[in-house]
Amino acid sequence: MDLSSVDFSRAQFALTALYHYLFVPLTLGLSFIIAIMESIYIKTKNPQWKAITQFWIKLFGINFAIGVATGIIMEFEFGTNWANYSWFVGDIFGAPLAIEGLMAFFLEATFFAVMFFGWNKVSPRFHLLSTWLVAIGSNLSAFWILVANAWMQNPVGTSFNPENVRNEMTNFWDVAFSPFAISKFLHTTSSAYVLSAIFVMGISAFYLLKNRHFSSAKKSLIVGASFGILAILMTTFSGDESAYQVTQHQPMKLAAMEGLYKGEERAGIIAVGILNPNKKIGGDEDTFLVSFQIPYALSLLGKRSLDGYVAGIDDLIYGNTQHAIPPINERIKNGKIAINALANYTQAKKENDIEKMKASYTLLQSHIKDFGYGYFENPKDLVPNIPLIFYSFHLMVWLGGWFFLLTLVVLYLSMANHIQRFRKILWACVWSIPLAFVAVEAGWIVAEVGRQPWAIQDLLPTHIAATNLSSVNIKISFFLFALIFTALLIAEIKIMLTQIKKGFEGEAK
Repeated sequence: MDLSSVDFSRAQFALTALYHYLFVPLTLGLSFIIAIMESIYIKTKNPQWKAITQFWIKLFGINFAIGVATGIIMEFEFGTNWANYSWFVGDIFGAPLAIEGLMAFFLEATFFAVMFFGWNKVSPRFHLLSTWLVAIGSNLSAFWILVANAWMQNPVGTSFNPENVRNEMTNFWDVAFSPFAISKFLHTTSSAYVLSAIFVMGISAFYLLKNRHFSSAKKSLIVGASFGILAILMTTFSGDESAYQVTQHQPMKLAAMEGLYKGEERAGIIAVGILNPNKKIGGDEDTFLVSFQIPYALSLLGKRSLDGYVAGIDDLIYGNTQHAIPPINERIKNGKIAINALANYTQAKKENDIEKMKASYTLLQSHIKDFGYGYFENPKDLVPNIPLIFYSFHLMVWLGGWFFLLTLVVLYLSMANHIQRFRKILWACVWSIPLAFVAVEAGWIVAEVGRQPWAIQDLLPTHIAATNLSSVNIKISFFLFALIFTALLIAEIKIMLTQIKKGFEGEAK
């Protein structure tokens, strides 16, 4: 296969996912913030809270529409650019996506119409119920999509069938509720809630800076900051569990996240570091030009023990007998045995050679855990882009710390009626909106680039999963999508700014 076509297929999917993920996190969190605001309106009967809720619903609706458009395109790409992947695991990967479409998305889309258009057509309590169902539906959609993604990171509840050369689901509940899936859902959605909180805080702060809609903006600011603090705490605890799961099932990703080349007991976390660009796998060069480490933290995070051993990149490539880590060359050898056994099984089946089929099947099953490794020749190809993952991870963590500090300060000053005096804090809220989007995109890069070169961890390499298409066709579609998505993003920003300029209805500007 032409690797340039694989690279462009990856780039096209990454482009689609990147743009799609600009809209999805805001949908997930803003829907709950709106539901909270409307609940306050129903409780207090204060019409100002109705106007506040309606304002944020309009921004939610703009974002929701464009998010749906990019999401549909991304699902089509599984069939066009990743046909081998769809054939190999379509029965497994398709199940949660089907449930998402039939249950969660229909729920979300149905009650979205009531939430958006039904203010004077249904009772206030039914409208409130619709708003909460939209929030629940959007997050249920996220759950099933993240179940599918988590399975790619940690394939469980399945078995390989040599009869049709496909993986088949053996236990739906193992797939749906694996610890990896649960931690991924909680961490991804909670980080989306943080972005939404920062979005609400930033726009509210803008009104305060411009001396517009003071009362509504301050109320929105308090709700956003309160929601943000809870979301950041949830992100922190879910991130701890997520890192633990990554350590167990994707040790290479964890090693790249921390720039850890040589495994360590009592390993620390790099709080701040600059990687040495001359560092080579297996080399003796210093890993960092500059670094500050928190002792013991990585062992505690990944192994739940201060003395826990965390494998490094060199250990995972060359093996470590003391810690029972096999070298990649051995896994590649076993993978090639498995691939050859599958070919012999298929040939024996054509020849109706029962004994040879049994022998080939037994050999295949004994080496199936290394099946995917058989498609590689160079062990170093199993190492992802370390600088990209390392810096993305640490950028995400540092921005999370900034958001926590900001929300605490904003909530305190707002409750004390002093926030309008601290204009620099208000401007920090405004400029934190793009930073929140940077943080969630950085998290996506860590999760997806960190898994490379695997489409499905340890099972299906990315270059095998791709459709054998002409690189010219993929390049054309890539640039067309880039143009369309950019136009959509510009359109959304323009519509959002127009709506923000109008402000809250029913309140003097």
